[in-house]
Amino acid sequence: MSGSDPVRVRRVYDPPEHGDGTRVLVDRLWPRGVSKERAAIDVWLKDITPSDELRSWYHQDRSGARHDTFVDRYRTELDDPAHTEAVDRLAGIVRAGGPVTLITAVKDVADSHVPVLVDHLQHVMKRT
Repeated sequence: MSGSDPVRVRRVYDPPEHGDGTRVLVDRLWPRGVSKERAAIDVWLKDITPSDELRSWYHQDRSGARHDTFVDRYRTELDDPAHTEAVDRLAGIVRAGGPVTLITAVKDVADSHVPVLVDHLQHVMKRT
């Protein structure tokens, strides 16, 4: 989202900061080796993540050749009923005000589902 938007992304392994606001975990699985206290997660949106099938397919090829197709397929999933409720809940959290930090355990955030989710959220926020 743009610099003035209250949404940012951080890894769960980074210590929480006062400016994080509402911390929303956007991974399907709880991060290994991180206690609930240390993670300081306010909301866990498991249903906003890529389906198990899509995630497994994407990770079968680590070369990056599947990234564009993954992005397209995940965008399609975000519009399906299984994901819409979680997307609407996240949009509601953002609309409620204050900063929102999307928390993830992925090592390479740029090549993960998170940028796709942020872009999708931006579009949802614009159309409502």
